[in-house]
Amino acid sequence: MLKAKDVMTKEVITVRRETSVRDLAVLFSESRVSSVPVVDDNGELIGIVSESDLIEQDKNLHIPTVVSIFDWVIYLESDKRFEKELQKMTGQTVGEIFSEEVFSVGPEAPVSEVADIMSSHRVHAVPVVEGRRVVGVIGRIDMIRTMIG
Repeated sequence: MLKAKDVMTKEVITVRRETSVRDLAVLFSESRVSSVPVVDDNGELIGIVSESDLIEQDKNLHIPTVVSIFDWVIYLESDKRFEKELQKMTGQTVGEIFSEEVFSVGPEAPVSEVADIMSSHRVHAVPVVEGRRVVGVIGRIDMIRTMIG
């Protein structure tokens, strides 16, 4: 049975919180990857950033519907969601647009587990970690290669 360590890309491109959105766009354009792990100064995984996070900067801002009763303002939708959406649209660094929710696996994880994660969570890349340190990444193309190799 194939394991994550058998199919992962070992030369992992990572970024940090302080990486500029412009540098991230150049990285995506030149490296032909669609997601990259975000790491801290110790190389430990803290999140993931994808092309979709960048694209959100160009979308129309959805202003939450509010109702004003007397002197109260009641948000009919989450004001936290609006805040996060606004932050992503105006973000200048990876730290302002990346997702802290990241699905990762260990090197010994079966490839079927990676496929399940990609399918059920609709992610394009799954970091492979030992502890919290990124040792590889499995993209959709890596999964496809297992079918032909």
